Amino acid sequence: AQRFDRDVDMHVDETDDGNVRTLEMVADEALRLNFTGRVCAGHVCSLAAADHEYAERVIDKCLRAGISIAANPVTNLVLQGRGDRGLVRRGMTRVAELRAAGVNVLFGQDCVKDGFYPFGRGSMLEVALISAHAAHLTSKDDLAYALEAVTKAPAISWRLEDYGLRRGARADLQLLPVSSWEEALRLQVPPEKVWFRGRLVAENSVSSVLHRASQAP
Repeated sequence: AQRFDRDVDMHVDETDDGNVRTLEMVADEALRLNFTGRVCAGHVCSLAAADHEYAERVIDKCLRAGISIAANPVTNLVLQGRGDRGLVRRGMTRVAELRAAGVNVLFGQDCVKDGFYPFGRGSMLEVALISAHAAHLTSKDDLAYALEAVTKAPAISWRLEDYGLRRGARADLQLLPVSSWEEALRLQVPPEKVWFRGRLVAENSVSSVLHRASQAP
């Protein structure tokens, strides 16, 4: 990756076993090679199963190495914890601790209707909703964080320079028929319009008819 000046995106530690510690190896190598801000580690489920002292040390290394963490709760809620009885592990990485430390955390879909996950629509709005449940994101600040985890955080990981709602940025937009992000997350409404690089590429319309019970004659 260094030779060809390419970023690294890896599936790392997608297991319930807290003794699997590949993420620390990745962070150590990124620090050793001064490859900071160029690595994204996906899943990292085992971090949730590791002891707290170890997890804190690895999280600090990820912060210093500028590693982005791509949590994939949509898939890992289904795949992880299948062998557990009683208290079933969620397979969700330590979002709260990573967030508190300042590590860039994004939420991903990972799979859509395949052998691992029979669901999925490729909707990042749906991903944000499921992730909010899995990571206990319920306050107003939490919900704003869930939005960033499917918008700003991935852009940071990709090191996009023309991203955001500002003049001159790429016009990749969705227009949602709601008054707030919280309502978009709650209602899961389809976008009225979708633009890609400034070009309108899709439109949706939804209509509802309320039939009231008629009064008896």
